[in-house]
Amino acid sequence: MSNIELALWSFPLLLFLIFIRIPIGLTMFAVGLGGAWVVYGSYMPILSQLKQVTFSTFSSYSLSVIPLFLLIDQFAALGGLSQALFKAAEAWIGHRKGGVAMAAVGACAGFGAICGSSLATAATMGQVALPELKRAGYAGGISTACLAAGGTLGILIPPSVVLVIYAILTEQNIAKLFLAAFVPGLLAALGYMVVIAIYARLKPEDVGSLPPMPMKDRIAATIKVWPVMVIFLVVVGGIYSGLFTPTEGAAIGAFGTGLSAWFSGGLSRKTLLAAILGTAVATGMIFMIVLGAGVYNTFLALSQLPQVAANSVADWGVSPMVVLVVILLLYVGLGCFMDSLSMILLTIPVFFPIVSALDFGLPPEEFAIWFGILVLIVVEVGLITPPVGMNLFVINSLARDTPIAQTYRAILPFVASDFVRTAILVAFPGITLFVLRL
Repeated sequence: MSNIELALWSFPLLLFLIFIRIPIGLTMFAVGLGGAWVVYGSYMPILSQLKQVTFSTFSSYSLSVIPLFLLIDQFAALGGLSQALFKAAEAWIGHRKGGVAMAAVGACAGFGAICGSSLATAATMGQVALPELKRAGYAGGISTACLAAGGTLGILIPPSVVLVIYAILTEQNIAKLFLAAFVPGLLAALGYMVVIAIYARLKPEDVGSLPPMPMKDRIAATIKVWPVMVIFLVVVGGIYSGLFTPTEGAAIGAFGTGLSAWFSGGLSRKTLLAAILGTAVATGMIFMIVLGAGVYNTFLALSQLPQVAANSVADWGVSPMVVLVVILLLYVGLGCFMDSLSMILLTIPVFFPIVSALDFGLPPEEFAIWFGILVLIVVEVGLITPPVGMNLFVINSLARDTPIAQTYRAILPFVASDFVRTAILVAFPGITLFVLRL
């Protein structure tokens, strides 16, 4: 068996091991180690290379941004910022038909501005919004579906942990990727709200509303979200203006959300230790996946599969857009049973050289950023695609009285909205790159 064939057979083996619930980081580590052993024919070079891969992976300064973003998530939850965001949005539009569901999507977008994870956004906002949606008379299916879809905004609205990993893998500027993600993220939130508005008119019996709130109560609810606005403006504005790096911005954001949680009474010695422990556990899990991907990608580089695949696709004479669409559809399928971070780490070292060798009429940096945003979008579409979208199960675990079949039916219009948005962004790269070019 040639090295190329060995690398090709490693993919179904990897997916099988993931399917039988072996941890993804451990799976990639073991398959990569075994594959490299076969390529070398000895274990001695592997031990030497393993030391180099581990050091080069974890000595990356850019990776230090990940635990800081995770700590922001912990402090934001302790400070009640998710509840404040939802209450503020509900105060302004909750009295309209479908308004409470729209408020949930808007709150997810706001929480995504300080949270880098879609699953964390879905879980946090689900705990806050599900009781309110039920109180307002919403059916279980549309309640869980709008929150599962809104959760995907957690990594579309910057900052995003997954974008940080993509930037490291493709050697791109993190701040520019964050900037390019803004317009697609806002389009996603707007698309979900349009879906809710249409749903409310087609099935008014499934959608309720709340009594209008007095203006003074609306203003009071809005004032309570000032910590989110300040933290977002300082962190993102500081990064874009060059005042500090993304890592320094994440540190300032963690300090700001920590202060907000302390002033609100949610942060104490006990909860601080719990937040640090939660951050450490999540960081360890992510870093294990990063290390496993590093070992596996080293094996792929030894087999020369990425280079051979890139040259083969370039020689086919197929339209670059066809190749891009096929890759994006593969991401949607993988998203049905893998988390976004694992998909990025596993596939980018193979797919990025392939698409980079094709001519899309864009400068290399702009193409890398545009492709990264497209990948990010379709990865999240996979997380809400039935039957095994991970966000769907996260939300349904919080709403046990709602059958999963109802969530499946209600999520389909949101998935359709995502496909329409993706098609528009594929056809018109300038929409994604507009703010960046400014």
